[in-house]
Amino acid sequence: MAVDENQFVYNGFNGAPIHLDGVANIHSDGLLQLTNSSKHKIGRAFYKHPVRFHTSSSTLNQDLSFSTHFVFAIVPVVTNLSGHGMAFFISPSMDFNKAVGSQYFGLLNSSDNGLPTNHLLAIELDTIENSEFNDVNDNHVGIDVNSLVSNVSATVAYYSNSERINRSLELASGSPMHVWIEYDGLENVLNVTLAPIMSPKPDQSLMSTHINLSSILLDFMYVGFTAPTGAVSGNHYVLGWSFNKSGKAQGLQISKLPPLPQQRKPGLGIIGLGIIVSVTIVVIGLTITIAGTFYVLRKKKYQEVREDWETEYGPHRFSYKDLFKATKCFIDEELLGAGGFGKVYRGVLKSSKEQVAVKKVSHDSKQGMREFVAEIVSMGRLRHRNLVQLLGYSRRKGELLLVYDYMPNGSLDKFLFSNEQPVLNWAQRYRIIRGVASALLYLHEEWEQVVLHRDVKASNVLLDADLNGRLGDFGLARLYDHGANPETTHVLGTVGYLAPELTRTGKATTSTDVFAFGAFTLEVACGRRPIQLQQFPDEVILVDWVFEKWKEGAILETSDPRLGGDYLEEEMKLVLKLGLLCSKSNAVTRPSMRQVMQYLDGDALLPEIIHDSTSIGTTGLGNEAYSDFVMSFPSTIVKSSAPSATSTESILTSGQ
Repeated sequence: MAVDENQFVYNGFNGAPIHLDGVANIHSDGLLQLTNSSKHKIGRAFYKHPVRFHTSSSTLNQDLSFSTHFVFAIVPVVTNLSGHGMAFFISPSMDFNKAVGSQYFGLLNSSDNGLPTNHLLAIELDTIENSEFNDVNDNHVGIDVNSLVSNVSATVAYYSNSERINRSLELASGSPMHVWIEYDGLENVLNVTLAPIMSPKPDQSLMSTHINLSSILLDFMYVGFTAPTGAVSGNHYVLGWSFNKSGKAQGLQISKLPPLPQQRKPGLGIIGLGIIVSVTIVVIGLTITIAGTFYVLRKKKYQEVREDWETEYGPHRFSYKDLFKATKCFIDEELLGAGGFGKVYRGVLKSSKEQVAVKKVSHDSKQGMREFVAEIVSMGRLRHRNLVQLLGYSRRKGELLLVYDYMPNGSLDKFLFSNEQPVLNWAQRYRIIRGVASALLYLHEEWEQVVLHRDVKASNVLLDADLNGRLGDFGLARLYDHGANPETTHVLGTVGYLAPELTRTGKATTSTDVFAFGAFTLEVACGRRPIQLQQFPDEVILVDWVFEKWKEGAILETSDPRLGGDYLEEEMKLVLKLGLLCSKSNAVTRPSMRQVMQYLDGDALLPEIIHDSTSIGTTGLGNEAYSDFVMSFPSTIVKSSAPSATSTESILTSGQ
């Protein structure tokens, strides 16, 4: 261990001058653990002493040169899903009280992200794609200066010196990896290099970029690591760390690094144990796993449906036995809700203690199940803070089980229409509306394919622990490529949210999702369902009632009376008019979700709404005729007279 406080090397952290913050801790063997299996937590670790980068009078950029080398590992609780990754950072302070976790890495928040006064440099090892920060994918390295929008980023890979080619790496694989970060203050060049634990330092770096840090790095700065978890938890570790302010960082001694906990990732704590012992442990572990699997499959109680084509989706498949035990045998006490196609249960996974929601629905494995599972796996890769995460699936006999993130506050409609829940204030409602709009923008334009939700409504918006709205239930969702035309299909959805063109053409589009969002927006602002037959004749259809009140100049009279008038009038008017704008009968006159976000954020002015009553509304029917139309569908799900939908087209529509 070096005496100079501007350089150090730790092969394990026992006795090291490390300041821990949040959930970070150091194990008895010296392993630094930043986060554990808890959700929505942050762990940070700093070198206690500030590093002197340069003096205010210095004009030599080479004084800013530094080099660091560390070994880290990200061990997911659920295979192929981790928290939000981790980052090495340089900061003027150890005080991050105002920083938030999740996509902000516990370094910044929405108000200070991008401010030049941050004086922050971070190298992020990011395992979740956040569209708001223009992330390239869910497995990348980024160089961040004062902002979580990376100056430059790259998919994780390393250069094999022996093969002279680049090899891919998976950050959340559970395997330890090297990272070298080197800044040349004379040339203003920053290099970032990665490699597997047993590989030498590659001859070529992953990223090399010109960047002048003279205005970023102050005289004294702190260096450290941070890792957050969000809706998905994960274990983030640092095994060893070397840093040098004035030269090349010393190499770490692999044999002296602490092992990873074996219970988290069998066979990963193998450093220094020898190749023969390692192989023996792996073989024994595999043998026990295979034998145990065959034993479970022989038990009729847990018998699953497995076909050869499902092997490629292995990481997304849960064992039926695990879900059976997680939900306490699917007992009624764990029932969260029920709909036309099945039931939803709360469960706790034994291995990770993670709470999940399990949807248990019927299916016919002969009717397009392979294509449907492919869509499940695709939608399992969706990553947005306002979407409920689909974690995977399982199949048993005539049942399909979908596993989702558990939302502790349940569905939004219970807060809007049930006296059992407290009344949501206007700020909470506005945040929920904006969150759902942001999620739909991501689905329509920002993911690799276009995703049509096809069932946007309050009961399918779930609330997390902080009452943030998350759009869930993708049972009716459809995917297609950007630039392609969606196919005509069965009319599926919920009465009151169906765009008029759907009943004529049977073709769902992003515009039909916008129509449903309009009904949802009015639902939240007015505290009323889109259709209430017990109302006065002119109030049966919510959008028509709001439209008439707008023409009378009394649109605020439609606001939810439970708010007691406690809202910002301009925001309420904006939301109500936006609901009308999204409810236009002609699909081409509705805004896109990108325009909706601009209106909600105040980046664009809402266009004028014309007084023609035929331009707005669910159908061209009058209220009496529309009431007859509604009564003809006793279920909340509407299907056309076309051949009945297969199990691949309709799953469960009730929220958690």
